[in-house]
Amino acid sequence: MDRKIAIAVVGCGYWGPNLIRNFSALPQCLVRYVCDKDGKRLAHMKQLYPQVEATADFGKVVGDGDVNAVVVATPVHLHYELAKKSLEAGKHVFVEKPMTQTSEQGNDLVQLAAKKKLTLMVGHTFIYSAPVRRIREIVRSGDIGEIQYISSRRLNLGLFQKDINVAWDLAPHDISIILHLLGTPPISVNCQGKAHINKDIEDVTNMSLNFDNGGFATIHSSWLDPNKVREMVIVGSKRMIVYDDNQPLEKIKIYDKRVETPPHYDTFAEFQYSYHYGDMYAPYIKQVEPLKVECQHFLDSILSGKMPDTSGLDGLRVIQILEASSRSLKNGGAKVEIDRTLGAVPAPA
Repeated sequence: MDRKIAIAVVGCGYWGPNLIRNFSALPQCLVRYVCDKDGKRLAHMKQLYPQVEATADFGKVVGDGDVNAVVVATPVHLHYELAKKSLEAGKHVFVEKPMTQTSEQGNDLVQLAAKKKLTLMVGHTFIYSAPVRRIREIVRSGDIGEIQYISSRRLNLGLFQKDINVAWDLAPHDISIILHLLGTPPISVNCQGKAHINKDIEDVTNMSLNFDNGGFATIHSSWLDPNKVREMVIVGSKRMIVYDDNQPLEKIKIYDKRVETPPHYDTFAEFQYSYHYGDMYAPYIKQVEPLKVECQHFLDSILSGKMPDTSGLDGLRVIQILEASSRSLKNGGAKVEIDRTLGAVPAPA
């Protein structure tokens, strides 16, 4: 495709302007419309990007045959309706996280995109960050051995939400990274938490993900911690990785540490663990704005027809885990199974 991909960005609130800025800077892309119900936001975007048409009429956006793709950056309760109308109009769709409010809605979008042979991508931006991409390379290379477990902490004081609990607010980042690293969805979820400030809205949660290959991951989320923490530990059978997103430079540290058990022994007295303590090193990582990489990846997926790294199915898996965590919370932390067949696309006839 020699001509530019024409897109429309719907939603000019908190995150929309960042998407407009990045898509406008990409040579393969033409931002044709910005759409929002707020006239002041539209006027501001028009001032920044005079060549872009500003409209409050979403019908005009999806009705324009020259628009190839729609970017949905609205509040989550509008994601499903706007994404579905865009897909039905034959547009590729990029939708911010979480993709939808329910897994049923998410599955509907996945099936519709497959039927229409359109790209459906979800904005899990951390997957396009340089540290996460480097960690995935290290994991895939086998350098740290077999992953034994992943532990993640995403903590801060506030910002309290009124319509979702802390798991829905903070955990999607960690869930998307964990699924990206392990390459498979969990079979079950356990989650416990407490609501201290607002009744029935948990402000601290502990989530456990169980995988059929024996893998295990924990996610601690809180709005009630004194310090901002963004840390993930990946423990392998050979080495361990600590990913601290708050660090300005050394975001990844690899520790040559492990515990070894003797291959065989005759008596308990002969049994001894062996602790290996090696060096720590922090690989150099070239920092690139993740959102720029993400926007380029959306265009590349449209042009190539390949499934994006954060496809609609990936977005659906995150929603399923969040729904399961909510059910587990209501049942005192009981295990909730995940239906991994949801999102399966029928083979072409």
